[in-house]
Amino acid sequence: MEVKKNPKSRSAMSGKADKKGFCRRCQNFLILVLMALCPAFSMAQGQQVTGNVVDESGDPIIGASVQVKGTSNGTITDFNGTFNISGVSKNANLVISYIGFRTQTISVAGKNNIKVTLEEDKQLLDEVVVVGYGMQRKTDVTGALTRVGEKELNSKPVANAFQALQGKAAGVDITTNERPGTVGSISIRGQRSINAGTDPLYVVDGVPLQAGGIESINPRDIESIDILKDASSTAIYGSRGANGVVLVTTKRGQEGRTQVSYGGSFTFEKIVDKSPAMSASDYITWRRWAMYNQSPSKYTPGNQPTKEQDSEFFKGDNTALANVMKGWESGTWDGSKVTDTDWTDFVTQTGITQEHTLSVRGGTKNVSGFVSFGYMKNKGTQKGQEYERYNFSASADVQGNRWFKAGGSFNASYSVQQYGYSKAYGTNSGPTDIYGAAKAILRYTLPYDEDGNLITQPGGSTTNTYSIIDEWTKSNDNRENYRVLGSFYAQIDFGKMWEKLSGLQWKTQFGPELRYYRNGNFLDASSISRAGGNNTVSRDDERQLAWTLDNMLLFNKEFGKHTVGVTLLQSASKSNKEESKISEENIPIPSFLWNNLGAVDVTDSKYKVGIGSDLNETAMTSYMARVNYSFMERYLLTASARWDGAAVLAQGNKWDFFPSMALGWRMEQEEFMKDFDWLDQLKVRAGVGVTGNSAVSPYGTLGVISSYWMPFSTGNSQILVTNEPYYSSGSNLMPNKYLGWEKTTQWNLGFDFSVLKGRIGGTIDIYTSRTNDLILNVSIPSINGYPAMKSNIGQTKNKGFEFTLNTIPVMTKDITWNSNINFAWQKDEIVELANGKQDDVNNSWFIGQSIGVFYGYQNAGLWQESDAEEMAKFNANGEKFTAGNVRPVDQNGDYKIDASDRVVLGNKNPRLTAGWSNIVSWKGLELTIELQGRFKYMISTGGEGQLGMYQQREISYWTPENTGAEWQKPIYNQSGGDPYSGLLGFKDASFIKVRNLSLGYTLDKNLLKNLGISNLKFYIQGRNLGMLYSSVDFMDLDTNKTYFNRGFTLGMQVDF
Repeated sequence: MEVKKNPKSRSAMSGKADKKGFCRRCQNFLILVLMALCPAFSMAQGQQVTGNVVDESGDPIIGASVQVKGTSNGTITDFNGTFNISGVSKNANLVISYIGFRTQTISVAGKNNIKVTLEEDKQLLDEVVVVGYGMQRKTDVTGALTRVGEKELNSKPVANAFQALQGKAAGVDITTNERPGTVGSISIRGQRSINAGTDPLYVVDGVPLQAGGIESINPRDIESIDILKDASSTAIYGSRGANGVVLVTTKRGQEGRTQVSYGGSFTFEKIVDKSPAMSASDYITWRRWAMYNQSPSKYTPGNQPTKEQDSEFFKGDNTALANVMKGWESGTWDGSKVTDTDWTDFVTQTGITQEHTLSVRGGTKNVSGFVSFGYMKNKGTQKGQEYERYNFSASADVQGNRWFKAGGSFNASYSVQQYGYSKAYGTNSGPTDIYGAAKAILRYTLPYDEDGNLITQPGGSTTNTYSIIDEWTKSNDNRENYRVLGSFYAQIDFGKMWEKLSGLQWKTQFGPELRYYRNGNFLDASSISRAGGNNTVSRDDERQLAWTLDNMLLFNKEFGKHTVGVTLLQSASKSNKEESKISEENIPIPSFLWNNLGAVDVTDSKYKVGIGSDLNETAMTSYMARVNYSFMERYLLTASARWDGAAVLAQGNKWDFFPSMALGWRMEQEEFMKDFDWLDQLKVRAGVGVTGNSAVSPYGTLGVISSYWMPFSTGNSQILVTNEPYYSSGSNLMPNKYLGWEKTTQWNLGFDFSVLKGRIGGTIDIYTSRTNDLILNVSIPSINGYPAMKSNIGQTKNKGFEFTLNTIPVMTKDITWNSNINFAWQKDEIVELANGKQDDVNNSWFIGQSIGVFYGYQNAGLWQESDAEEMAKFNANGEKFTAGNVRPVDQNGDYKIDASDRVVLGNKNPRLTAGWSNIVSWKGLELTIELQGRFKYMISTGGEGQLGMYQQREISYWTPENTGAEWQKPIYNQSGGDPYSGLLGFKDASFIKVRNLSLGYTLDKNLLKNLGISNLKFYIQGRNLGMLYSSVDFMDLDTNKTYFNRGFTLGMQVDF
C-alpha cells in the first residue's frame, strides 16, 4: 500500500526534531561522507558564493545539498553547516535540500554570503508503521498498535527478540527463562481461550510463521517490531490473530553509500541466590526438631540434643554420620565442628555470553541490499548448559523498470543447545535444573568418602537425593535446530504502465519456511535421572516444511479531500511435519550416544527398543478484503473481512467469516482546535473485530485408526491361538463432524495524544472481549466407546486498560532526557463451561473467576498453644492439630476441614504489568535505565512442606521459643503430621525489577572522520541488577525461582 503524506499534517513527530538532534547529526555525518566521496562538480565561470545552512533551532545541518538550479554545479555543507560554491552567475538560483526538511530555492541576486534556515518537512517526518499486508502513517492508524524500533531493540545486547521486548509495550507480558537457548512465554492482553494457549501469530517480512517463533532471528537484524493488539487490527489474519500479531520487519538495503557495521558484546554472569540453604549446623538442629515433632514421646526437643539420638537421626550414610559426630568430639554439642558442604559450588560457573554481528547495507536508486552474519555463544552459569547460534541474513530489492519491482529476504540459522539437567528419575516434580538439584542435597553430607570414592546418595537412601558431581558428563541432552525463513515478492504498478490505472498495484509474495530439529538424549546408568538403572538413549528427528503464498491487489488514491485504499487478498498456506523417534536401553558402548542405534538386536527385550514415527499436515486457504478511507485526513475508517478455511476442522465447519471495523477522528485537525497551539495531536479511535482459533490438532476431527505391532507374549490370548506375532488396528479417536471455530469478538476504544511539540505524548486504550464456542471436552455416554469428545461450548470474557506515556522532561543544547512509561491492567473471566454455569473443580475452572487460578484452603497463620480449646473442636472431627501446625480457614464454621472449605486463592497471571525506560544523553554520553514490573498475582513457592528429607532454605520456623515464626514447625515426613503444611507456600506476588542499567559513549564524529568511521560507540551494562521492590523476599519473581543470573556487559558498535 502506498503511504500518502500530508504537508499540512500537524504530526506529533514534527515537534521531536530537537530531541532527535543527536541521532540526526549521526545521519548527517553519513550523508556528508557519502557525498564527499563523489567527484566535485566542475565549475567554469561566475562568482563564488558562501553561506550557512541551519535548522529552525539554529543548529548546523551537515551534508545539505547546495546546487545551482538547472546545472550540475553543486556542493554540500561541512561540519559547521557552511558551504562554498564557485561559478555562480549573478542571476542564478541555489536549491538547498536535505532529508527531512523542505527544499528551498534562494536567489543569489548578486549576494556573496547567504544564510538559509530549513524547515522540517512534517510530511516526511510522519512515522510509518506496519499494519499487516501493508503500511500506514501512524496518524492514520485506527487500531491498537505498539511499535518497538531499532534503537529500543538494540538498547542492550540480548539473546533473542523476546528479551528486547520485555517491559517495552503496554499489555505485552513476557516471562523470563534463563536457561541458555530457551525463551519464556508471551501473552498479549492476557488469556482468552482455555485450551488454545496465548502464543501470538508471528509475521516476518509479511510472511506468517508456521514452524516456530522469532527466537532464532538475530535481534541485530531486526529493523522494527509492530504489535497488533486489538481485533480491528488482527482480524485481517482471521483465525490466526486471536492472541494478537507480532509483525517483524528485518533490515534491508538503502540508497546511498555502502555502510559496513559491526556490533558485539561480552557478558559475564553469576548466579545470585536470594534464599541460601541452611548451613549444616542449622539443618542438624532443624532435623532434631522435625524428629521431636514427629514423636515427642520418643525424642527430646531440638534444643536438647543427645549424641545417641543424632546417631539414629543421621544413620544411612556413614561418612555423613561421622561428619555429624565431629560436633560431639568435646562431649558437648558444637555445630561449628561439622563440615558444611555447599553443593552449589560444584555446579556453578561464570556464565559468559559473546555475540557478534557484521553487516553490510547499501544500494542505488534501483538496487539495494543488506547482508548480515551473526554469531552467539552462551555458556550458562550452571554447568552442562550451553547455547550456540549462527545466523545469516540477506535481503535485496530491485526496481526493474518504472512499473516492476521485486525483492526478498532470507534468514538462516543453525543452533546447538546443551539443555542440561532437567529432572530426577521417575518424577515430573522437584528441581528442574542442576542448581536446584544441588540445593536439594543436605549440607551435612559429603561428596566423597574417606577413601576418595564418590558417594552416590549423600545422606543415605532415606534422603532420596543423588550426587550431582559431574552430572553434566553423565547426561547429555543435545538439541540441534536448523531453520530457514524466506520472503520473496514481485510487484507491478499498473499506474506507471497506464496513467488511468494510477494507484492500482499487484503484489505476489511467497514465504517458504524450513525447520529441521534433532534431539539426542543420553543418560548414563550413574546419572541422577537413571538412579543406578540401565543407561538410556533416544533420538528424535523432526522435519517441517511450510509455505505461504499471498496474492494481493492494492489500490490507493486521492479524490480531492477523499483518500481511498483497498486491499484484496487471496492466501494459501500449507505445513508438512514429519517426526521419527527411536529409544533404547542398556546400549553396550555409551560413547556412541545416539549415533549408532542400529548396533543392538532390536528383538532382544533387554534393550527395550522403541520406534515411532508421525506425520502431520495442515492447510489453510483465505480470502480478505480491506478498505481504508480518509476524509480530509481527519475522519478515518478501516473495514476488513476475511474468510478462512482450515483443514483441521470438520466438513461443514472448515470455513468461517472474520470481520472488523474501526473509526478514527483526528480532532486536532478541526477548526475549533486550531487555537490550541500546544496541542500537536489528539486522535480518538474505536474499533470492533472478530478473530478465530482452531485449537485442534491435525486430524482431531477425524476417526483416527492406529496400527499396533503385537510381539509374541504369553499374556496375549490371540497370540496363544496363532502362536505368531501380528499387527492390530484400533480406533483411538472418535469422528467429530460438528467441531468448529472458537471465535473472539473484541471492542476497543483508544486515544492518541501529543502536546508541547512532542515533549509529552502517549496512548490510552480500553478494551473488552468475549470468546464464544470454546473448544472443550464434553463427557459422552460410554456406549460410544469413548469417555469424552471435543465440542464448541463455553464462554470467556476479557477486559483491560492500557496506558503509554512518552515524555522529554529535559531538553537543552547538551542534555536530553527521554522517558517512556507504560502499564496495563487486565482481567479475564470464565462465563460458561461444558456444563453451563457449573464449575469444573477438577480442572480448577470456576464461573466468574480467571482462567488460571490456585484453588485450595486458605491459611490463617499458625496454631498457637493459646488456641488449644479451638483446636480441640476440630480434632473432635478427625483433625490432629497441634501448636505450630498450619491453621486452615474453616469457611463455613462447622469445625470440619473438607472440600466445602476450598476456595479460589488467587490468579496465576498478573493483573497489572508495567515498564519504565529512561535515556539521558549528555554530549557523547548516554545513560539508560529500564525497569519492569508485574503486580497482583499469586505464586506457589513450593519447598516449604518441611518434610525433613530434603534441603531446607534458611527460614524462621515455629518452636516453643519462637512462636512468632513465619513458617510452621518441622515434622519429619510432614505429610503424615500436618497435611496442610504446604498452604503457607502460596504468596501474593508483585515486583519491580531493574532490568537494565547501561552507560554508553559515542566518540565525536570529528575525531573519526579521518579514519573512515562514521560512528563508534562503547558501552557497559548491568543486567538484572535486582529488585527495587518484591512482595516475596526469598524469590526472584521474574524467574519464579529463588535464584537468578546477574550480568555485566562490555560492548561496542562501529559503523564505517
